[in-house]
Formats: sequence, structure tokens, C-alpha cells
Amino acid sequence: MTLTLESIPGSSGYLDLFPDRRMSYFSNMYVLGLTVIAGIGGLLFGYDTGVISGALLYIKDDFEAVNQSSFLQETIVSMALVGAIVGAASGGWINDAYGRKKATLLADVVFTAGAIIMAAAPDPYVLILGRILVGLGVGIASVTAPVYIAEASPSEVRGGLVSTNVLMITSGQFLSYLVNLAFTEVPGTWRWMLGVSAVPAIIQFVLMLFMPESPRWLFMKSDKEKAILVLSKIYDIARLEDEIDHLSAAAEEELRKKKTVRYLDVFKSKEIRLAFLAGAGLQAFQQFTGINTVMYYSPTIVQMAGFQSNQLALLLSLAVAGTNAVGTIVGIYLIDHFGRKKLALSSLAGVIISLVLLSWAFISGSSASSSGVYGWIAVIGLALYIAFFAPGMGPVPWTLNSEVYPEQYRGICGGMSATVNWISNLIVAQTFLTVAELVGTGATFLILAGIAVLAAVFVILFVPETQGLTFLEVEQMWKERAWGSSLNTESLLEHGNSS
Repeated sequence: MTLTLESIPGSSGYLDLFPDRRMSYFSNMYVLGLTVIAGIGGLLFGYDTGVISGALLYIKDDFEAVNQSSFLQETIVSMALVGAIVGAASGGWINDAYGRKKATLLADVVFTAGAIIMAAAPDPYVLILGRILVGLGVGIASVTAPVYIAEASPSEVRGGLVSTNVLMITSGQFLSYLVNLAFTEVPGTWRWMLGVSAVPAIIQFVLMLFMPESPRWLFMKSDKEKAILVLSKIYDIARLEDEIDHLSAAAEEELRKKKTVRYLDVFKSKEIRLAFLAGAGLQAFQQFTGINTVMYYSPTIVQMAGFQSNQLALLLSLAVAGTNAVGTIVGIYLIDHFGRKKLALSSLAGVIISLVLLSWAFISGSSASSSGVYGWIAVIGLALYIAFFAPGMGPVPWTLNSEVYPEQYRGICGGMSATVNWISNLIVAQTFLTVAELVGTGATFLILAGIAVLAAVFVILFVPETQGLTFLEVEQMWKERAWGSSLNTESLLEHGNSS
């Protein structure tokens, strides 16, 4: 069978010819169940991000060394990010060598081990070891879950199904605050908060034992019989043969391309350099505008605002996490209706206003005789920050990075951009409290507002609008940006080989 543009399963031409074969988000419960189970990896990431913020309040009570050292507090938070960087870097190789299913199972085992070590930690240094292991598990899962979901999803609903992983992250953060609040009055508070994180990992491990391997990976490993068995549970007989033919051709092409494209090739092509600048720059600015600092330290920030009760701090932080989850749902809808660039700029405008409000509240509150009103203004600023960030700068960097690279470079550049995100996350988490001590909390938020202004300028200058564009049109756009419209008939990669 010859595959033309109109005959490629899931393409607009194919689905126009055979509208009865179009699938909806809820038409196949097998795919939906697979998505939710794989998405538990995102839930683990979100839970770990949120749970440490509440647990840190009680860790400081138990370990005087932690209470006396902002550096130790930052290290406890950020060592999970160090583990995640290593896990993400090695996760791609693990996925290719052993498959998506085994990579997920490995992530669950490592995460569970880390959770148990954290819960039983006799001192801060054993706790840090547990944080590193948990980070390793999260890093592997962050690479595996989106790929596993995408490779098992019908193409016409792939974007929405993969986006559930982002929703699972924010839902995990919300869940972590619920758990934190539930254990505030229980002896050994922080040990329970951290230890219970093993539960979703164990649940995912058990459920994944009954899940199939990715059909694309099976094709690449020449195990077509198992791949066809998986595909038969996803597609009806009318579309199954077309999907098998297309997947066979795509797997062969992908294997060929992986042999010809190397990491250094990203920097040899002017077009790819521009695309990588846009993608990696957005990932960096996502972190440097402070989102995960707010999520990691929101209870601490609430206490800085004058609310000294740990329980009240966690309760207010729960509202912040809930706003984040709702905002993400809004963003999933807006991103295909409002446009990526407009959404990012609107989000950043609100983030700048919120950070200035936070800064003013802390600066004014520190000099006022009564800081109660300013404390509430700070909490409102915190909630507004999340409300503006979550729909735009939350999903846009990840979505754009899945669109702006030619197919040959999509995996390499996507992985490199994700690494930029993790490293930027680590830098911000490791320095926030120290900077706040040196220059003051208000001034720190003002610095973040300045970075958000730079992010807006970056988006205006370097980030294109990709809404509604095909991959071919995006490829053409980068070529014209790099070489001018007069070269619009040449291959995207021709200049990359000579530049």
C-alpha cells in the first residue's frame, strides 16, 4: 500500500475521506485507561513538587541544622532536581533500549525506594539521599510518560491525551497539599507526607504489569505480532491495516533518521539553531519567572507574609495549588483557540503584575507596624500569579517544543530543551531562599518580575506563532527566518550541512 498525504491514518485528508474512522477522546476506554495509568508518572512529579513545600515546615522543627541553614533547606528541595536531571538524561536511552513499559516500572521502583528512605531518614543527609532517588524516578517518568501516551494514541486525539500528563502534574501538586493538610496533626508529620508518595508509584507499578508495550517501540524492535495485538485493541478492523502499514513505514524512517542526526547537528544548521533558541529559551524562562519556586516554597512564602501557623500556611497553599490545576485545564482549551504566542504574552503580562504586587506587599509589610493587610495582599498576589501563569507559561513551552522542530530533530531538541528546563528549575530552587535573605523577599519578587519582562521581550522577538500550522509549514517558516523567502523551495536541511 502506498501512503500519500491523504492516506496517512489520522491526517486531515484521511479522516475527511473516512470520517467514520475518526476517534474521540472518550470513544476508546482502553486508550483512555492507558493514558491515565501512564499519567501517574506526571502525578508523581507534581506530588513531589508540592509535598516537599509543606514537609519542609516540619523538617525544620525536627532538625535544628535545617532550621538554621537556608542552604540545607534549598538542598533538600533541589537534590530531587539533580536526580531528575540525571533520570531525564538517562531516560531516553533506557526507553530506547528496554522499552517504555520497563522504563516506567524502573521509575516506580526507584521512586518507591526513595520515598521509603525519606520517611525513615534519621538525619537531613539520609533525607537528601532519598530526595535524589525520588528525583531519579521522576526524571525517568518525565521522559517516558508523554512518549508512551503519544505512541499509543490515535493521532487525531494525541495532543489532548498527551496534555493530560500536564494536568496530572498539577493535580499531583493539589493532592500533595491535601495530604500535607491531612497529616498536620499526626505524629511524625513530614515522614508521613513524604512516605505516602510511594503509594501512587506502587499503584502504577501494579497496573503497568497489565499494560502493553508501546506498539511503535515493538515495531522498531521487529516484534510486529505483539504490536499488532496492541493496535487491534485501539483501532477497529477498517483502520487497523492502514495503521499497521503507516507505523511500519514510520518506524523504518525513524530508525534511518536516528542514524544520521547527532546532537552537534543541532548547532550546525541555522534554522535548527533558531528553533532550539525559541524552544529552550521558553523552557528556561518558564523556570526563571519563578513558578516552581512558588510551588516549592508557597507555604514558606505564606509564613513570610505573616501567617505563622503551619496549618493555615498549608491551607492557603492548597488554594494556590487548586488554582494551578484549574488554570491548567483552562490552558489546554485556550492553547488551540487563542494561539501559543498570544497566550504566552498574556500570561506573562499577568505574571509581571502579580510579582510587582507581591513585591510591594512584602516591602510595605516589612516597614509597616501592622502587616496583616499586606499579608493578605501577598496571598492574593500569590494566587493571581498562579492564575495567570498556569494557563499560558505552564503548557505553552511544552506544546511549542513538540511543534517547532523538524521530525528528524524533534526528539533530540525536545530532550535538550527539557534538560534546560530541569537545570533552570534547579538553579532557581537552590538560590531562592538565599537571595531572599540577602536582598529581602520583596526585592526577590521584583527581580523575578524583571526576568518576566525579559521573557515577554524574548517571546515577541524569537517565538513564532504555530497555531494551526502543519509541521511542513513550521519547517518552511524557520527556513524563511534563517535565509529569507527566496529560498522557499530548498530543503530545510541543505543549509544545515554547509553552515
